[in-house]
Amino acid sequence: MSRLFRDVDGGSLYPRGSVVCIGAFDGLHLGHRALVRHAVARAQSLGLPAVALSFEPLPREFFARDTPPPRLTLPRDRVQALLGLGIDRLGLLRFNAALAAMPAEAFVRRVLAGRLGAREVWIGPEFRFGNRRGGDLALLQDMGQALGFAAGEIEPVHVHGERVSSTRIREALRAGDFDKAAALLGRPYAIGGRVVRGRQLGRTLGYPTANLRFPKTPALSGIYATWVHGAGPRPLPSVSSFGTRPTVEGVEPLLEAHLFDFSGDLYGRHLQVEFVAKLRDEEKFADLESLTVQMHRDAAQARSLLAGTAAPFPSDVQAGADPETAKPFPDATHDDVAFPTNAAARR
Repeated sequence: MSRLFRDVDGGSLYPRGSVVCIGAFDGLHLGHRALVRHAVARAQSLGLPAVALSFEPLPREFFARDTPPPRLTLPRDRVQALLGLGIDRLGLLRFNAALAAMPAEAFVRRVLAGRLGAREVWIGPEFRFGNRRGGDLALLQDMGQALGFAAGEIEPVHVHGERVSSTRIREALRAGDFDKAAALLGRPYAIGGRVVRGRQLGRTLGYPTANLRFPKTPALSGIYATWVHGAGPRPLPSVSSFGTRPTVEGVEPLLEAHLFDFSGDLYGRHLQVEFVAKLRDEEKFADLESLTVQMHRDAAQARSLLAGTAAPFPSDVQAGADPETAKPFPDATHDDVAFPTNAAARR
């Protein structure tokens, strides 16, 4: 049985009931993890499967097609991460015109009650769903009384007194503040993907790169000191360019990682590129000679920065790692076990 489903309609997946959590889950930060962990814990206590519901594309991308907002995580990594946190099944619903127009009440009846047989439904703080964002906790609790499920909203997660959110993580990444982004995420920020063949221009300039496509609007761009996970038993130091490559008239975002002192074929390998420090913005050079000179400077600066940084453990960047064993951030607080005070009474 597949652990992933995409469609709103279909037969009942769980006639005996399930515990459901709903969210965008872009980045799967500490707040998202608190929600998922709570749903998984509640499902285990009730002897029911835990289901996460999300959307692809994300609703904010669907409604802003001309200027898509920045994305933290690609669909593949989001799926793997959610399943890795103990979810039994993931609904990555196709967000299209029909779903956008569906009233919140219909979504509750058709998906939560009909498709999933929900016994409990959990959402994050101030989460909205359905046409014109008409669905909220109050609607879930009201409809749940008639349809046989309880609904609750977890408390916000705070780090250093600041509420964790995908928006704040995007702001930190744009500012090059990777320590703050890591604190909010619960792990270093990294982008994963399968290495694809590029134009091999870097090889001719003395800088062969492992190329990862990013078919969404990225949350950051520029030149970075990075660690590459997946090319060997330990993360490898590297310098990476993430952007559209204006000097060679590039168009689509491409992450190009040059691994220092590495020799080998990485085509088809799945890598994770962990961002450590921003070196500069992406810029257009007059010619390839000028670009090469700057690449030498970038590589030297990245080597120097990474030489003073301990190589991370491979598990540090895995979004799907169990939060209990993830790199700790002691200032993060959340209630991930107790029923919050604004939840419906436990059934």
